[in-house]
Amino acid sequence: MIFDSNNMAIKDALLPEYDHEMGTTRRLLERVPEADFGWRPHERSMSLGQLSGHLANIPTWTSAVLDLSVFDLASLGEDIRPKTPPSREALLKEFDAKVSAARASLAQRTDPEMFAPWTLKKGGHEVFTLPRISAIRSFVMNHSIHHRGQLSVYLRLRNVPLPSIYGPTADEG
Repeated sequence: MIFDSNNMAIKDALLPEYDHEMGTTRRLLERVPEADFGWRPHERSMSLGQLSGHLANIPTWTSAVLDLSVFDLASLGEDIRPKTPPSREALLKEFDAKVSAARASLAQRTDPEMFAPWTLKKGGHEVFTLPRISAIRSFVMNHSIHHRGQLSVYLRLRNVPLPSIYGPTADEG
């Protein structure tokens, strides 16, 4: 497909990137050893299960960005720490459902909707305000990429072979 950037909608540029990044994230999540869900590399780190659960949940932020103009983290309550999934199968099922729902929501959006401002607050304090497209790329996609990097280190420390991410790994050519 040849892209004409003069007539391209934002979603047409964003969706292939979204699909690529979420596919890469899924390949890592597929390798998370259920037996090691409780393992953590440091006492202040999330456990492998918590990190995996958090990564599987990040796509839900897409609806907060696209459906609301302001989101206050205080609305989530006191215990917002990531939860460990009951199994790897449940982790992947949750991730797939959330990725699919987020993708469908993204595919419906117009350029004016994507340029509308979105604000993240914490207890009424403004953390940032960005155009929705920037919030999706930063708060959803880059956030996923960040935690995916952490997960790849966790997996390496558990001697789990890593899949290709942006090219070959030492485990896969």
